[in-house]
Amino acid sequence: MACAKAGARYIGFNFFPKSPRYMPPAQAAAVAADVPMGMAKVGLVVNATDAELDHLTQIVPIDMLQLHGAETPERVMQIKARYGLPIMKVVGIAGADDLAKIDLYSGVADQILIDAKAPKDAILPGGNGLSFDWRLLDGRRWPLPWMLAGGLTPTNVGEAIRRTGATQVDVASGVEAAPGVKTAELIKAFCDAARSD
Repeated sequence: MACAKAGARYIGFNFFPKSPRYMPPAQAAAVAADVPMGMAKVGLVVNATDAELDHLTQIVPIDMLQLHGAETPERVMQIKARYGLPIMKVVGIAGADDLAKIDLYSGVADQILIDAKAPKDAILPGGNGLSFDWRLLDGRRWPLPWMLAGGLTPTNVGEAIRRTGATQVDVASGVEAAPGVKTAELIKAFCDAARSD
């Protein structure tokens, strides 16, 4: 409800069990039932099997799948065809060489989420509170909607938007008082700061 009141357009449900933000599908279904119309419910998964996705999509009324693992373009197409849901593919960026991965998914995903690449020893593929050099996105445009993520907070999201031209932003750790514990105040501050630019 805090996300809706703050004016967010998407709300994410994290289905990666190793994450401190993990929400079991049954709990997510109860929360999703209260999400206002017009707010997209996004299910975050990491290298999910068909059996896991079958279970998830049967229980939770999600509007979009966010693929946060090492899914290939072929796997993205399989998931999209099987479930008939829009797909947001996450691409981790650390340097200029990583930008080519965005092109790999441009023809198969409906949106791209550009995030900071997780460190090699990281348990989580994202949500680590890390950012990347936003200058890497200078002058870059793609033929599909994209969203910026990676270490965004109420204090830096305005600068991130100005530097990258992002029209959509994603946040997790930047609105948390502790890992997995979001606060209404930080959510509102983030949304206000994102809209002010």
